[in-house]
Amino acid sequence: MTKTRLEAFSDGVIAIVITVTVLEMKVPHRTDPAALAGVLPVFLSYVLSFVYVGIYWNNHHHMLHAVGRINGWVMWANLHLLFWLSLLPFVTGWMGENHFAALPTATYGAVLLAAALAWLLLQRSCVAADGRNSALAGALDRDLKGKISPLLYLAGVVCAFWRTWISDLLYVLVAALRFVPDRRFEKVLP
Repeated sequence: MTKTRLEAFSDGVIAIVITVTVLEMKVPHRTDPAALAGVLPVFLSYVLSFVYVGIYWNNHHHMLHAVGRINGWVMWANLHLLFWLSLLPFVTGWMGENHFAALPTATYGAVLLAAALAWLLLQRSCVAADGRNSALAGALDRDLKGKISPLLYLAGVVCAFWRTWISDLLYVLVAALRFVPDRRFEKVLP
C-alpha cells in the first residue's frame, strides 16, 4: 500500500468522525435564547473535539508527507490512532449532554490520552519504516509537545474526579499548544 492511499483512508475516517460528532448535537425545539443555553455544553464539547480532530488531521497530513515509505506496522499503528479518534463522537456527546460531569469528563480525557499515545506509536512506526537516519526521524527528535500532552491528559483524567473545570482547562490548554501546526515536518519536506 502506498502512503497516499493510507492518507486518503485516514482522511475519510476523520471526516466521518467530524460528521458523527456534529450529529450528536440536537436541535432545540424552542426558538427563545434560553433554548440555546441548554445545548451550550454540547456545543462547547463539540468545538473542542472539532479542534482536536483538526489538529490530528493536520499533523497526520504533514507527517505522511515527510515519511518516505510505510509498512504493515505503520498501517496498524494508523488504525490504532483512528480507533481512538472514532470514539470522540461518543465521549464528546456524553460529556456535553451531562454538562461536563466527572466520569464523562474523565472518559473524554482517557480517549484523548489513548489517541496521544497512539499518535506517538504511529510516529515511531513511521520512523522505523523510514529509517533512523531519515529526515522524519530528525524532525521528530525533539517533540516537547508530544511528550507533555499525555501527561496533561492524565492530569485531566485524575482532576475530573476532583474539579472538572481543571480537567476542561487542561484539555483546552493542550489543544491550544497543539493548534499551531507542527513545523518540524515542513522543514524536512522537499
